[in-house]
Amino acid sequence: MQAIQIISIVVIYFFVLLGISYFTGKSDSNNSFFKAEKKSPWYVVAFGMVGASLSGVTFISVPGWVQASQFSYMQIVFGYLAGYFVIAYILLPIYYRTNITSIYEYLRERFGVVSHKTGAVFFFISRVLGASFRLFLVASVFQYFIFDTWNIPFEVTVVISILLIWMYTYKGGMRTIVWTDTLQTLFMLAAVFASIYIICDSFGLTVFEAFKSEEFKEYSQMFFTEDINNSKHLLKSFFGGMFIAIAMTGLDQDMMQKNLTCKSTKEAQWNVLSLGFILIVVNFIFLFLGALLFMYADKNGIAIPTIDGKIKTDLLFPQIALNENLGLPIALFFILGLIAAAYSSADSALTSLTTSFCFDFLRLENQEEKRQKTIRKKVHIGVSILLVLVIIIFKHVLDDNVISSLLKVASYTYGPLLGLFAFGIFTKHQIIEKRVPFVALFAVITTAILNYYSTVLFNGYKFGYELLIVNGAITFLGLLTIKSNKPISQ
Repeated sequence: MQAIQIISIVVIYFFVLLGISYFTGKSDSNNSFFKAEKKSPWYVVAFGMVGASLSGVTFISVPGWVQASQFSYMQIVFGYLAGYFVIAYILLPIYYRTNITSIYEYLRERFGVVSHKTGAVFFFISRVLGASFRLFLVASVFQYFIFDTWNIPFEVTVVISILLIWMYTYKGGMRTIVWTDTLQTLFMLAAVFASIYIICDSFGLTVFEAFKSEEFKEYSQMFFTEDINNSKHLLKSFFGGMFIAIAMTGLDQDMMQKNLTCKSTKEAQWNVLSLGFILIVVNFIFLFLGALLFMYADKNGIAIPTIDGKIKTDLLFPQIALNENLGLPIALFFILGLIAAAYSSADSALTSLTTSFCFDFLRLENQEEKRQKTIRKKVHIGVSILLVLVIIIFKHVLDDNVISSLLKVASYTYGPLLGLFAFGIFTKHQIIEKRVPFVALFAVITTAILNYYSTVLFNGYKFGYELLIVNGAITFLGLLTIKSNKPISQ
């Protein structure tokens, strides 16, 4: 597929998004931008959240992960479902009862200003890194397959990517995103199903025959139960996935902001639970696609792409879709799916970061009403610039599979949030507020040390994604050491 064809698809696609933005962003009010006026149908939010939950990382990186980890990622996904039940029946009722815009306002009501700021800082760091991971992956694909051909620098590619998102979110915010995410999820899933069909057809097999083939079985081991020291062990992955879902969805302003646009707690609960079951099916389909991609590469002698001498399995899907002899349809579907998957998470990340900064740091609700919209727009631009800078830095430091890197970072940055919320919900204690940031930093540093020396300290044991639980537990125990005698106010 020629670079000019890809650019044409991207341009047409964004004109569609701008059209949606025009009709949903007419009011340009803060209530519409931050909460979509609490009028979003739950089933629309749920379907759109599929794309936001998966993102460009899942679209490219999960299939690329199959070679190294086979289907072990499903162990994490089953854990996600357990986490969504916790979100639905513990966290959502709290958020709706307190009627907050930023979920970290709960920490201010429960403990005080310092805890609120600490939680908001860790979210901000987490979401900036997470959004940057996702956008870095998409920008890398565009750079590798399009802009390198025209000798356009990576930095320009990144600026263009962020600018496009800003253009269709700066007025409508969440009201726009609820509907654009729905469209983007549809395109993403269509791309995956079409790619599977086209690759199977190239083998001369039906989808069912490919699933039953001996070649597929070489990539499809799902459960790892033999060695508890293995970072992919079932128990580590399941409970790690459970707490990743609680932290990265339930304690994440990005994901919860969509839920809080639903009309009631009950509808938001239906949204979260339906999402959990759908993700099991969808992630399995992505892994199936990954196995097919490596089968196709083996059969046709296709080398895995490299960047600066480093093998990048994340680029195998685009390599096969765009540069091999599978025809124009798979290239077209891939580009549509990639854009949809990437921007369905990136646009909401930009909006949620704007929301968090406005309410958690600037206390927008206390500003003069005539200045609130101006402040919001300035913050929106500032966050956009920050994402550009972080993505450019990633180009020089990131050398792992992107989804693996994303989950590793989450284990450190979301741990203090997990501990803070758990302490607030499950205890009646107040705390010595000024010490909260030190407890959070201590938890992160201690977790990093335990992870680095785990094989020495624990007889060969290697941490997997349960590292998030360890981080949250250290934070919780640290908060116990700074509890005060003052009981929680009733």
